[in-house]
Amino acid sequence: MRTTSTFSILFWLYAKRIKNNQAPLYARITIDGKKLNISLKRRIDTQLWSPEKQRVKGLSANAKSINQYLNEVHAKLFQGYQELRADDKRITPQTIKSKFLGDDKPKEFTLTDIIAYHNDKMFYKLHRNTSRLYLISQKYILLYLKKEYKLDDIELSLLDYKFILGFENFLRGHKPRHYQKQIGNNAVMKHIQRLRRMVTLAYDIEWIGQDPFRKFKQKLIPTHRGHLTGKELELLEELTLHSLRLRTVKDLFVFSCYTGISYIDMMLLSEESLVMGLDKRMWIATKRQKTRNPVKIPLLSKALNIIKIYREDKRCQIYGTLFPKISNQKVNAYLKEIAIAAGIQKNLTFHMARHTFATTVTMTNGVPIETISKMLGHRKLTTTQIYAKVIEQKVFDDMEILREKLEINRAPYKSKNTKRIH
Repeated sequence: MRTTSTFSILFWLYAKRIKNNQAPLYARITIDGKKLNISLKRRIDTQLWSPEKQRVKGLSANAKSINQYLNEVHAKLFQGYQELRADDKRITPQTIKSKFLGDDKPKEFTLTDIIAYHNDKMFYKLHRNTSRLYLISQKYILLYLKKEYKLDDIELSLLDYKFILGFENFLRGHKPRHYQKQIGNNAVMKHIQRLRRMVTLAYDIEWIGQDPFRKFKQKLIPTHRGHLTGKELELLEELTLHSLRLRTVKDLFVFSCYTGISYIDMMLLSEESLVMGLDKRMWIATKRQKTRNPVKIPLLSKALNIIKIYREDKRCQIYGTLFPKISNQKVNAYLKEIAIAAGIQKNLTFHMARHTFATTVTMTNGVPIETISKMLGHRKLTTTQIYAKVIEQKVFDDMEILREKLEINRAPYKSKNTKRIH
């Protein structure tokens, strides 16, 4: 066993949890750079706390009582450290905490423990698609642990920066069976983000004393949000298709281009989703499955006409929906055929319709970005700014306005220091 180690005790206030000028009091144990916080179940007035002396200022009875308690805590923690050294036992922040709390056999929480705890406590708050993505990330985490460490589980206290970097490298080199290519950069970052949230949960409930992610920085690569130009949208709308399946998917796509409604939300639209707006015209009122945000969208004539096409469709009557139900996989597969038939040289996906609504249909026609954000059901305006990127036509229009202003305000330039040169 190790005979020498660095050991320190620090008393501190958790400033981020201040309430009524009082903050929780903690003791921090540090052993060879590894830290663990212990809640002392007391709140201290922040104005009376001395960070330098790690004690309460003043000579009041309350100050003396708290400072005496801190002296006792310090002595008890140090005594636990000395006893572990004397017994030649493993010295870690967790073992000292256990000594302090009177439990000589502390439970070492593991990676599978926090995965199970997270799924039990958090899944009911998450959308089923988000829960599914967590299960995929957890599968990769355990696969990495098995491949690189030859283990089925590992103590949370052993997770460190090296473990995170190793997981990142594993993901970048891993080729899923169901996927033809390696995992992309942003998908790698998403898997690490989910691991980070689970580890942060473990830190918050005091299963670990130090966050191994404190040095890790996420590196997302900005993605190009593809959309159809006005000309391409026109080509698609005018395209005549004899196949019922292709014609149906084309209608769904065009409807999304003029409403911004995502695939999953469109599949759930029913007659109840149609409401009369303040303008006495038909609107769509729904709730986004992804964010649960309510959305109300006024129906343009082209979108309304598409709804009318499927009013008597037997496929819609079976499910009580506005449109026939088709799987997302089939929709995107059929869109590839439609793009070829229309002569559109782009990788057409259903989500591109949402981008087209944000750019070609609304933004380039002068709809304010705040209104677009509301119709898309975004929580943050910054999200809309990614979708509704300024396209070339918008740049052209803006520069034309600027050019006209400069032309009007331009005056002949004469230099005061002009000299005639002979």
